[in-house]
Amino acid sequence: MNVSVKTGFKFFPVFFFVLLLSNCDTKVKKTASESAEPVSYLALGDSYTIGTGIEQKNNYPNQLADSLATLGFQMDTTLIIATNGWTTSDLKNGIAEHNPSSDFDLVSLLIGVNNQYQWLDIELYKTEFRELLEQAIGFAGGDSRNVFVISIPNYGVTPFAQSKEPETIRRKISEYNSIAEDISGEYDIPFINITPISEVAEEDLSLLASDELHPSAKMYSMWVEEMLPTVTHILEP
Repeated sequence: MNVSVKTGFKFFPVFFFVLLLSNCDTKVKKTASESAEPVSYLALGDSYTIGTGIEQKNNYPNQLADSLATLGFQMDTTLIIATNGWTTSDLKNGIAEHNPSSDFDLVSLLIGVNNQYQWLDIELYKTEFRELLEQAIGFAGGDSRNVFVISIPNYGVTPFAQSKEPETIRRKISEYNSIAEDISGEYDIPFINITPISEVAEEDLSLLASDELHPSAKMYSMWVEEMLPTVTHILEP
């Protein structure tokens, strides 16, 4: 009888613990699903962000938001502050004009190609990229963990650039990207390198819009695929 009692005593706590653990696991999953707050997203940039040459619903910010919704995230506002031809200075002015709020759950920054295209002093880029990144952090509620940076595409491979010293363009874009990556690293902000994807357009013109310069919806979908692991990690509780 003593043996029987001891065996029952041991079994009950183990059974109770397993049952409790199972209930807790179910409860956590249920709570995470039911209490998920809508995700607001701010995308800062230039023509590559607004989606020059294609329908705006197919630019990368909107495709990213759609992909996140497909994965189960509740998407709220997607605000894009970007215009074709903008340099870092233009983006700063555009931000001042729009005066976005400081409570976005997700903020992205892609800027610099027009600084290079206009052959502006690269020191200006170093200064203003840092300022823009700090603003991006501010728009994410001061939390750098909610910010990510995207590399500048290499437009030197496009038909548009073939008469404009494509190898020089490639080298300068690489220099700009190195600066952006280094500064992002100082703030522990992820730098997503989509430049190799942009270079596939040299062999596949379907990755370009009709202007043979900017990305097509197809290329943007490839960018988004590259971004998703980082972005979902940012948004996971």
